[in-house]
This record gives sequence, structure tokens and C-alpha cells, in this order.
Amino acid sequence: MESEELLSVVDARERLLAGIGVLDAEMVDTEGCLGRVLTEEIIAPDNVPSFASSSMDGYAVRAIDVPTAGVQSGVLLPVTADIPAGSGIPLGLQAGSAARIMTGAPLPAGADAVVPVENTDSPDQRGATQAPENILVLSSVATGDYVRESGQDMRRGECVLNVGDYLRPQEIGVLAAVGRRCAQVVRRPRVAVLSTGDELVDLDGTLGPGQMRDSNSLTLASLVKRYGGVPTVLGIARDSAEDVEKMLDMALETGTDWILSSGGVSVGAFDCVKSVLQRYGAIDFWRVNMRPGKPVAFGNYKGTRFLGVPGNPVSAVASFEVFARPALQKQCGRRKLSKPSVEVTVKERFLCDGRESYLRVLVVREKVGYVAYGVGSQDSGILTSLVRANALLVVPAGRKSVAVGDRLTAWMLDWVQD
Repeated sequence: MESEELLSVVDARERLLAGIGVLDAEMVDTEGCLGRVLTEEIIAPDNVPSFASSSMDGYAVRAIDVPTAGVQSGVLLPVTADIPAGSGIPLGLQAGSAARIMTGAPLPAGADAVVPVENTDSPDQRGATQAPENILVLSSVATGDYVRESGQDMRRGECVLNVGDYLRPQEIGVLAAVGRRCAQVVRRPRVAVLSTGDELVDLDGTLGPGQMRDSNSLTLASLVKRYGGVPTVLGIARDSAEDVEKMLDMALETGTDWILSSGGVSVGAFDCVKSVLQRYGAIDFWRVNMRPGKPVAFGNYKGTRFLGVPGNPVSAVASFEVFARPALQKQCGRRKLSKPSVEVTVKERFLCDGRESYLRVLVVREKVGYVAYGVGSQDSGILTSLVRANALLVVPAGRKSVAVGDRLTAWMLDWVQD
């Protein structure tokens, strides 16, 4: 007879994560690096920018030529050059003269400051085709004003991105700025996804008595993709040891890093996954003190990691968030594995059963701070409750109820995890 002792969520997660390491590296085109983790240092081969440039539309000058310029004491300078962005390095600027210059254009030799066009007598010159012959400067400038120096952003030889950096859009921009067409990053974990149960029907199948469509396969595959993995949807394994074994072997043929299965891990007479794992692999744990999602199986099938989550749709999602998400992110090289969360004030009463609970709630920000509202029934079979929710309210083990006004942590389901 199976022991009724339940493993705590913390202990179960620690046991799962303990044997997981970062995957090997691969070279990926820069445009495909978003959301990946670097495995190499990125060194700037040149200064960025490679030349001194203007940060404003205006006039390049020598600061020493306009020391007393003001609204009542303008300094008149001849305009001897017109420098658009994208032009080559211009000729030097003569003392006592100015050059019209556009934002991003190279600063001429001899100039050490830029007077914004708004601080001259010709503010309407910003879009003019022809530069004026002379310009009246109405404001003094100091050396370096409105000038982006060469190397102001990145210096040649400087390490601009480090091993372990998570690549957001801004890091992709840095890769492009230093001319990197590709970068070495941690490869994505491959995950084979299958559902089990005679009651399940494919999306295009005909429902018979007592049957339902398989929603878990695509839900879990989408979660795998969201958290950095590459899913392969295998389909449905029927409630027989032979069919389960056949589908698990199909998973191995894909070269998967993980097998993620929903259903077949409870104590039902027809739940066959557990028996197949015991015959051809190992089960590290399979009963966790959580709600929804008590029957969670972690182990291996013929040496490949296996995670089995319950068949009820909400239980499958909650179990994925608690166990599969941090495991995938650790394999991807992510340093931060915790879910984005906020402290909330609970606005409705909830009943619990003493297990660590993950309740579907809608979190909104009000004048008093973040508050959490219920979204209806907490039955683990109601998938649409997850559509109405944007968070999971975490209720610690041992509590039988949550009262209005209680302060608890909510895991935000839709917040980006950088």
C-alpha cells in the first residue's frame, strides 16, 4: 500500500532542481537570441560611437568663440559648412565660424561644442534645405556641450556583455552595435509533451460519450515555449501500459531532454504511467502537499527526465508553474528562477484544505496597493478560470481558510520575467 505521506512543495522542488544543470551552448543568429543566455563574453572591437558626434540639431562651434553669447548679447558667426548625419568626416572648423550640424552627424575637427538650433536667431532652420550664411548665437556653451564623444557608449576592448547575461531587446541592440551577426548562447531544452487517457480526443476528433478534447497538450506546449523550451507534441496515450510505453519510446526518438506528461499519475486503477516508469526507469517522488496538483511524478524513463502532472487542466498548469518552469529556466541558464510576485490584500474569503494552495485570482492595483479578487469556482477542471485570472494566490500549507484583508503573495502569471 502506498504511503500517505506528502512531500512539501519546497522539498519536492529542491529535489527536482538539484540534479539539473545548464545545457550546452550553440551559436545563434543575433535576431534569434532574444530570451537566451550568453555563454561568451562580448568585447567591443571598436569605440561606439566611433567618432565624436552631435546630440542635437544645431551649430558646431568652438566654445571659446561664444563665451558671452546671450539673448541680449548674441554672437554673430559665419556658417562655413553644412554637416548632415551620415556624411563623411568633415573638414576642420575655422576659428570664429560655425557649421550647421544634424543629430548624429560627425563633429568637425576644431569644434568642441554644439549650440542647439533653438538657441539661435534661426530656430526655423531645423528643416531648411539651405544653411544660412550667418547665425546669431543667443546662448553660451561649454566645451563638450551636446557632443557625444567617441567611445562614450562603449570603448574598444571593453567587455560589454558577460557570460550568463539574459538577452533582452536592449542586449540584442548591444550585439548589433558591436557588429555581432551571431552569439554563443545556451541551447533551448527539448520537451516531448503527451497526454494520457481513454477519455481524451484529438482536436479534430469526434466526441463520444464521456469524452473530452485534449487541451493539456497545447496548453503545456505553449508554457514550454513561453519559458524557453522547444516542445514536441506527441499526442494521446491510451490507458494501457503498452500504449504508454510506445508513446514514451516515441518521445525518446525525438532526442528530448524532458518528457512532460499529463494524466495517469494518480492512484486510479487505469492510471498506467506510474507502473511503466517503475518498470523502465525510476520515480523520485509522486505525491506533493499542494492544491491543485497533489499527484506529481518526477523521475526518469530509460534515463530521460520525466515529469508527470495531473490531468485536470488547472492542476496541470499549476504543477507546471511550480516545477517545470524553474527546471526549464535553470537548464536555459537563467539565474533568477522565482516567479514575479507581489504582496496583495485579499478581497474575498477562500476555503482551503491545509495543503499549500495556488488559488486563481485577479490582481488589480488600487489606491491601497495590490488587491486580489476571486474569479469564481476553484475547481481544478475549470480551465476558463485561468483565463479570468492573472495570478495564483499562494496560501501556505496548514491554513484552512483565507479571510478578507489577509496579506499573501500572488504569483503574477503574465508579467515578463527578466
